[in-house]
Amino acid sequence: MTAVRASGTDVPSYTETWDCAPESAAKARRLVAAALSLWGIAEQAEAGVLVASELVANAITHSSCRRFRIRVSRPGNRTVKIIVSDTSRKIPSPSEAGPDSESGRGLHLVALMSTKWGYELKGWGKIVWAELELPEQSDSGVES
Repeated sequence: MTAVRASGTDVPSYTETWDCAPESAAKARRLVAAALSLWGIAEQAEAGVLVASELVANAITHSSCRRFRIRVSRPGNRTVKIIVSDTSRKIPSPSEAGPDSESGRGLHLVALMSTKWGYELKGWGKIVWAELELPEQSDSGVES
């Protein structure tokens, strides 16, 4: 596993850049799972890993990029944000997958698993992001 590298921002976050290759999706999943575990919210790993996997799969499949960057951050006590950036300016949009289709559901899953998601076009490409809301916890650490 690649060492998780903290980013130099004002919110807790981890970031990494990898090749746009299928094996990079597994690395991205491990990065998200490790970050959530380090923050003591490993119970959110399933949702975070699924969202990261779909965003990375879109970058690899649809962007024609050579490399992508993933960042998982904690902008608030109850929020985790996953960002995938690539050099494509192609706008992500959910597609209509048929009942027998093996693909085409990724952004629908992202929308289902996150509280909100979106994209921002940049001069060099785009970022696609999703936010997960964490359950509120009482002082004892138990969900309310």
